[in-house]
Amino acid sequence: MNVAPMPLDKALYRELVRRALAEDMGWGDVTTEGTVEDGQRGHGRLLAKQACVIAGLDVAEETFLQLDPTSAMVRHREDGDLCAAGTLVAEVSGRARALLTAERTALNFMQRLSGIATLTRHYVDAARGTSLVVLDTRKTTPTLRILEKYAVRAGGGTNHRLALDDGILIKDNHIALAGGVLAALERMREAAVDMLIEVEVRTLAELDVALAAGAARILADNMDLETLTETVRRAGGRAQVEVSGGVTLDRVAAIAATGADFVSVGALTHSAPAVDLSFKIAPAP
Repeated sequence: MNVAPMPLDKALYRELVRRALAEDMGWGDVTTEGTVEDGQRGHGRLLAKQACVIAGLDVAEETFLQLDPTSAMVRHREDGDLCAAGTLVAEVSGRARALLTAERTALNFMQRLSGIATLTRHYVDAARGTSLVVLDTRKTTPTLRILEKYAVRAGGGTNHRLALDDGILIKDNHIALAGGVLAALERMREAAVDMLIEVEVRTLAELDVALAAGAARILADNMDLETLTETVRRAGGRAQVEVSGGVTLDRVAAIAATGADFVSVGALTHSAPAVDLSFKIAPAP
């Protein structure tokens, strides 16, 4: 088992859950209401159908609680745990109608978040034994960023910026509009924002300008390994180096070998496949 990430404040996802349930239910669950007695109690078993890293148990629990405040979840695993196929992750008891109606929404959240956590763990494992830190990006599903970045932490990754006010990152479009790397850096310093300044560079010439201007972190964008190795050498304690663009799982070891400090991987949140989970409900004993 692994140490679970610090749980999210329920206030950050309560409304997301409410909206997701409303989207799925419409005017009501006509099938469940027509087939299941109102007072019947049920017992559900949440199972991992493939090897995965679990994430989203708090959100799933909130989903059931919103439809049945008397429901109760017993956890056999925690977020961040690696589960083999067939693992019993949790059990939920409550009103059978509520369990059945909430099932798909709870699974949708957990399958998505567990998929992100699982893919993140693969990248973290590929960098294990090195100093390379695996970062996420802002390439998240609109309105779900707080949950998806939580899932990255559950997988052992590290969050980059949560939002645009959370750090300075001068990218290619900023540079183009400002009139070059040096001009962008000078304008940023004039703004007197007390944050570390990171600058994206695509060439060694841009790197030299950024280093001379005192950038604290370099974002090496879409560089081949030879250029990246030289970037790290030139940065040499003057600035941290983050690698971005074209990062795949099979390149992580080679990127780590260059001595880069960070690797940012958009795929963690924009391309993670959903994990196969199931929720089987039976009458309460």
